[in-house]
Amino acid sequence: MRYTYAAPVAADQLRQLPTRDVALLLLQNLASSSGFLQYGGTMGTARQAFQNEPDTDALVDRLSDAWCWLEAHALLSRVPSQSEGFRQLSRDGRDLAADPKGIDRFEARTRLSGPLHPDLEKAVRTNFDLGDYETACFAAMKAVEVAVRTAAGLENSLIGVPLMRKAFQPHQNGKAGGPLADAGAEGGEQEAESALFAGAMGRYKNPSSHRTVDFDDPIEAAEIIQFADLLLRQVDRAKSR
Repeated sequence: MRYTYAAPVAADQLRQLPTRDVALLLLQNLASSSGFLQYGGTMGTARQAFQNEPDTDALVDRLSDAWCWLEAHALLSRVPSQSEGFRQLSRDGRDLAADPKGIDRFEARTRLSGPLHPDLEKAVRTNFDLGDYETACFAAMKAVEVAVRTAAGLENSLIGVPLMRKAFQPHQNGKAGGPLADAGAEGGEQEAESALFAGAMGRYKNPSSHRTVDFDDPIEAAEIIQFADLLLRQVDRAKSR
């Protein structure tokens, strides 16, 4: 009897797609399997399926890369009740396999996987992980506003764009500028920094009222938080001047 082996991912896809995309196709295949998963069994099946291809070893290597990508991103996990060689889809892996559009949420979390500025780490990350992107973005820009006011020593009545303009007012014609303006920078650079902070407040501090963010897009929300992180680090540099 001759057996036919089905490859977890097609040969042409393995040759053409980046590792992440191959891994997501492999995830869908593994989700349809019954029982626990084994790396060796999956690679063995692939080798049988690709035995007539001219680049069998390279194809299996690409599939191995994809498996490792899934493990590295915690989409596959060990089975506590079994020996070390068994795997299962993690909770995130099951969620992603059940909802392919969830890749945007996964990608957004990946963008924020590194450390954030301490002023963002608690409330912003928690709300983002809960899927409350509106609150997370507002909290991120609010943290920038508070940091600027504190570093500049300005009154609490100043908020938003006016606060940024006063804190970063450029030095001109021998006259002192705002407390956070970089006197050593060229005039155009000082104005650009003032505009950057003012624009961030005007555009993103209260996104729900200004309708600047589609809160169905977690990647955009992650980018706003990363922007706030950058601004906070610039405030830290301004404080040290």
